[in-house]
Amino acid sequence: MEKTVVELFAGVGGFRCGLNNVTLINDKVKENGNWKFVWANQWEPLTKSQDAYDCYTLRFGKEDVSNVDIFEVDKTSIPNHTLLVGGFPCQDYSVAQTLSHSKGIEGKKGVLWWAIADVLKVKKPPFVLLENVDRLLLSPSKQRGRDFGIILRSFLDNGYAVEWRVINAGEYGHPQKRRRIYIFGFHKSTNYYKHLSKTDLKNIIYNNGLFYKQFPIENEEFKFNFTDISKNNFSNLVDISNNFKFQFYNAGVMFNGKIYSSKVKSILVSGKTLMDIRETKKIDKKYFLDEVHLKKFEILKGSKKIPRLKPNGDLYFYSEGTMPFPDNLNSPARTMLTSEGSVSRTTHVIEDYYTKKIRLLTPIECERINEFPDNWTNSGMTDKKRNFMMGNALVVGVVKKIGIELESIIENEM
Repeated sequence: MEKTVVELFAGVGGFRCGLNNVTLINDKVKENGNWKFVWANQWEPLTKSQDAYDCYTLRFGKEDVSNVDIFEVDKTSIPNHTLLVGGFPCQDYSVAQTLSHSKGIEGKKGVLWWAIADVLKVKKPPFVLLENVDRLLLSPSKQRGRDFGIILRSFLDNGYAVEWRVINAGEYGHPQKRRRIYIFGFHKSTNYYKHLSKTDLKNIIYNNGLFYKQFPIENEEFKFNFTDISKNNFSNLVDISNNFKFQFYNAGVMFNGKIYSSKVKSILVSGKTLMDIRETKKIDKKYFLDEVHLKKFEILKGSKKIPRLKPNGDLYFYSEGTMPFPDNLNSPARTMLTSEGSVSRTTHVIEDYYTKKIRLLTPIECERINEFPDNWTNSGMTDKKRNFMMGNALVVGVVKKIGIELESIIENEM
């Protein structure tokens, strides 16, 4: 089985950088892995500038890279592939009957999960690896677990089993405490599916699934939960959307509609910190904070109780605790957001290597936090845009580790 990949919502190429251990030397890209990327799609709606696409194609070339709305793409035109990857946003995944009241089902327009589901239906890739924010397991607030249940049932309806794990990159030696859910789907036609079907679901999480080797967990099971989303319990996706709710934990498996979810605890691995990724050369003065901005950050990062009014007019206090100021260099970075570099409570502020003065992160440091090659996003974007791209990106080193296990799985298919 060839190691071919299709990348949806490609961004600036985080999955490709991770799977192929990409390096950038003198602005020349070298892919050091064995994965062949046969097609990718990156399109940013509501804007004329396509900065992520421009960065991706600058590094990897424009051949077989699509820059149109994924919903406009004829899914049959996508090349066959072994692995489908993508980081898609957490949205409202609710579904309903079609207006004609027939048996047809439709999801909300523009919700990107349904583009993935269309690819699964048409192309049936043997393996799928997706990334999302961990709150996906809890949404929506009024029907906890519904959205992830819809996703799992979509996989089931297309012939897949699924394993998932919430991974905090900082707990496994990476320079950012970025917590994301990784969703691994494997089709029932694969040897991997047939092999795992012979074991119990808990054992997949703790002993022989995709994640347990590279991201070790303690043997103790803190909490667990079980349910069934097969047609025996829910007739279709509309039934799931209307009636399903469930307490998902940070690890789990779905096989033949049976869901086993377990609350697991990471076995911590020490590794890179902010000090390790901090630039040691002289930094442009534009990144340093003047007295006015120093005061603003001190207030933003300090503890506070802010009076606010409820919709009914009742008074309550919104509280925030103290944040380290400047950030602790002996710890991994906090989760980087798309607002990085702005005057915000969540922006990182560090002590400079040379001057010992307080400053913002440089774009290179933001790239290093996600383990991209230095200057990866130096493609004509502003610093603000470069930071935005990294706030949207994944931790490349996590994908690299997952890729090691995926290669082994696919080699066993052969």
